[in-house]
Amino acid sequence: MTAVGAPATAGLDCRLVVDRGSFRLDVTLCAAPGDVVALLGPNGAGKTTALRALAGLVPLAEGHLRLDGEALERTAPESRPVGVVFQDYLLFPHLSALDNVAFGPRCRGATKAQARARAAVWLERMGLTEHAAAKPRRLSGGQAQRVALARALATHPRLLLLDEPLAALDARTRLEVRAGLRRHLAAFEAVAVLVTHDPLDAMVLADRLVVVEHGQVVQEGAPSDIARHPRTEYIAQLVGLNLYRGRADGHTVRLDAGPSLTTAEELSGPVFVAFPPSAVTLHRARPAGSSARNLWRCEVAGLETHGDQIRADLGGELPLAADLTTVAAAELELHPGATVWATLKAAQTHAYPA
Repeated sequence: MTAVGAPATAGLDCRLVVDRGSFRLDVTLCAAPGDVVALLGPNGAGKTTALRALAGLVPLAEGHLRLDGEALERTAPESRPVGVVFQDYLLFPHLSALDNVAFGPRCRGATKAQARARAAVWLERMGLTEHAAAKPRRLSGGQAQRVALARALATHPRLLLLDEPLAALDARTRLEVRAGLRRHLAAFEAVAVLVTHDPLDAMVLADRLVVVEHGQVVQEGAPSDIARHPRTEYIAQLVGLNLYRGRADGHTVRLDAGPSLTTAEELSGPVFVAFPPSAVTLHRARPAGSSARNLWRCEVAGLETHGDQIRADLGGELPLAADLTTVAAAELELHPGATVWATLKAAQTHAYPA
């Protein structure tokens, strides 16, 4: 396993092994105070299981869990210096926003007055002072998310866990709340671990990404590095790239499954080749005199709206995705089953060692 960051006395140092018979999670994480780590992966990859193991809600079969040098494997969940923001927030419906936030400090031994005073400070930080007396049902989705975050932070945790914290929000609210969450995480001095399906949430909120597939870490690093150098099909789809593996000999890469491809980089040995769907140009007839070094005959397998463009799913000699405008798709008379020629300039490819 490759760890995130370098192990240190301060911060998080763990190997989480959870065995559930047909599924086994084995993930190693290390993070320093101030780090925000995002766990990404498809459904069933083990992200939420890892988060629950960190919270103490799922026992470890093997491994270790140290936070600021203290072993927590045998520590009860309620005694861990951990704050959790659940996907559905799980606010107490019978308590006001103020008393929801005060609940954590009260459980940690603060008097009612001390807990409510601390909660008031956190609500002010979240811009929610005027909603202190409101019950959860009277709060908007964005307000409820901020109350849940304030409740988690009010206990001064050394580890903050966020399980899809923006998933319940509509698109407009999500944009606003994401910006606010980014500010709060930037000011958080301990370790934060975020589970999300949304690559934009991960790219905006996290310093480091850890991609988990089938219970294992398959890639990790800075968001910019992962976006530029995907190493699995899932990651490539996540960041919107066509990805292939093959063997390079100079500027030519013989793909493991498919034809050869000419690349900008000159490499030797096993490589990945990636390029965006927008780099692919489609033609209904084989183009004459094209300067593109890569040319393939394809068949349209499907078409779908992708933002303000049309994404064509192409099969044939080299399965790939291509983006084009609605006008271009109409002019080409694209439809499932149509034959097209795809071209790609070598300068628009990116090859890197596998």
